[in-house]
Amino acid sequence: MTQTLSELTNIAFIRALPGRSLDLGRELCALVTPTREEEGCIGYEVHQSGDDPDIWFLYENWRSAEDMEAHFDTPHFTAFSERAETLVDGDLTLHRFMRYSAMTTIEARGCAA
Repeated sequence: MTQTLSELTNIAFIRALPGRSLDLGRELCALVTPTREEEGCIGYEVHQSGDDPDIWFLYENWRSAEDMEAHFDTPHFTAFSERAETLVDGDLTLHRFMRYSAMTTIEARGCAA
């Protein structure tokens, strides 16, 4: 797949409240199918830490920032957000990344040294 300059990856780290990890995992996994069906979703994966089972992360690839922002307004994500306070310890930590795997991508973005 050829990457466009607007493609991005979002990684969200989420800690479950004590005793709620399984419930949080179920809720996160319920987001997978409807999110993958969204316009602009390239990939959406749920992961659980092997070191600390209360830590989860989402690995998301989107065609554009606009597509990812639209995801936050979908019924399935809105419903998850409403339930999150009973499942999540603290804030979600979000990190957005641009992929620089190919030198041509780095040079196209003006990031080459």
